[in-house]
Amino acid sequence: MLDTVIVGAGQVAQAHARALAASPHVRLAAVVEPDPVAREAFARRHGAPAAYADLDTLLTAMRPDLAHICSPPGVHADQAIACLDAGAWVMCEKPLCGGLAELDRIAAAERRSGARCAGVAQWRFSPRTQRLRDLIDRQAFGRPLAVSVETAWFRDEAYYAAPWRGRWESELGGPTVGVGIHLMDLALWLLGDWVDVAALASTLDREIDVEDVSVAAVRFASGALATVVNSVLSPREESRLRIDFQYATVEFNALYSEAPGDWRLTARPGYEPLLSAWEREAGAGPSRMTRQFGRFASAALGEGDVEVSLDEVRPVLDLVSSLYKSAATGNVVRRGSIAPGDPFYARVSGDLGPGAFRP
Repeated sequence: MLDTVIVGAGQVAQAHARALAASPHVRLAAVVEPDPVAREAFARRHGAPAAYADLDTLLTAMRPDLAHICSPPGVHADQAIACLDAGAWVMCEKPLCGGLAELDRIAAAERRSGARCAGVAQWRFSPRTQRLRDLIDRQAFGRPLAVSVETAWFRDEAYYAAPWRGRWESELGGPTVGVGIHLMDLALWLLGDWVDVAALASTLDREIDVEDVSVAAVRFASGALATVVNSVLSPREESRLRIDFQYATVEFNALYSEAPGDWRLTARPGYEPLLSAWEREAGAGPSRMTRQFGRFASAALGEGDVEVSLDEVRPVLDLVSSLYKSAATGNVVRRGSIAPGDPFYARVSGDLGPGAFRP
């Protein structure tokens, strides 16, 4: 049994606690949350036997086996490193950290401690996306050609009333890094390496320091071209992924979660047998989050590999950094071109300041 702590007590932390409750390998040992009301309420609701106001105090008092970090993004890296150095394996919410430099610092902490860190990417773990990845790997649909990745959500002024939201230093960015990163990660996981990106970003309607919408064109190593939209200005909310392959179109359209009916496949004439391969039962069972967390706990027990490791997080973090750099400079940015010494290596947003994308 793995003693597990959750850092944070907000809505995302609540989701982590519910998913962890379904795992036979973990036991919730403590919660960390600076707000005393939220801290005690979380501990009561989820049965945490201990509650701490800060992470340093917890790590002095106990040595957890696992730490789930659900705090504001600006502190993810330092908290992940502190937990790794204490010997805990870390599951960290998105965005895992504030830039490629921080990712490399976390990797160094992994090497020092022998513990491991993974990023939350629950979209990868649904039965349908797992099946789609298998069919793509077997080239059942032919080559991917055209891709559309749209995270169109709505976040009003009340949402941005939280003091850490809408600021480069604490939220790390706007919808590009805050909400769109999940679907962008899924597209990369399904389709492989990206090559270059050209992007625009703007702050059009919210009184925040960061962008409230971004658009990008991405080229994949396969030759496929993708359009990417990340927005918090969309009264009709949706998360949409469409991939046009040589022999079929696969489309997903939902919001935060998914059901079998949210996926649709349209076969090219003459390739109708693909429909039966697609519609074959993909399996039900635990939630996406429960699946990912259960596999991570098993890896911590020596049973299986770490999924969504730092190496697997790097491509999407590089894409986010490159998207911001392209939007800031007006240049096409190639994958892997952001290196130490580049402001966008230090932070995904480089040296962008408040209102940098305001017209």
